[in-house]
Amino acid sequence: MERALTAPHAGDEAAEPIFPVEWRDDPQKYLDRTKPGEVNWRFLIPERSPMMFADRRCGEVTAVSGEDFGDFLVWRKDGFPTYELAVVVDDHDMGITEVVRGEDLLLSTFRQLLLYNALGWVPPAFYHTPLICDARGERLAKRNAALSLRSFREQGLSADEVRNRHLPQLPGLLHEAETK
Repeated sequence: MERALTAPHAGDEAAEPIFPVEWRDDPQKYLDRTKPGEVNWRFLIPERSPMMFADRRCGEVTAVSGEDFGDFLVWRKDGFPTYELAVVVDDHDMGITEVVRGEDLLLSTFRQLLLYNALGWVPPAFYHTPLICDARGERLAKRNAALSLRSFREQGLSADEVRNRHLPQLPGLLHEAETK
């Protein structure tokens, strides 16, 4: 359940299973609840519904709810919102109109779009960037205690050395950004 507090990255080994619709509890018996109490709150996705959004880098991205992802937690019984709900509410409250994040969160965007729709809010535009990976092909991430730009500097690596070692899949990307 602790994983619900963090972003659900593609490739995580303990990916959320998609439970059959017939295993869902009867939502009618929880309609009088105003607080999670002793149960987790899940968002019930539409069954086998094709979905699409236009990503500013990846173009048209598609998924089918119930096949590519299933019902998901939005509020935990211990009183914490999950990542999906927290980022939607935070981005809406802050007036965020564009979200840039790693392409490992593409599938998560579909869940968030369902929440935006359910809440009657306009979703931001999305841009999913390629991941920066280490020599083993694993993404550099805080949760994996990955190297930071600061640690590269402390090792004496120049910007060009970092680009050449860690960004071969993004030729010219940082050079372009530096000239703007």
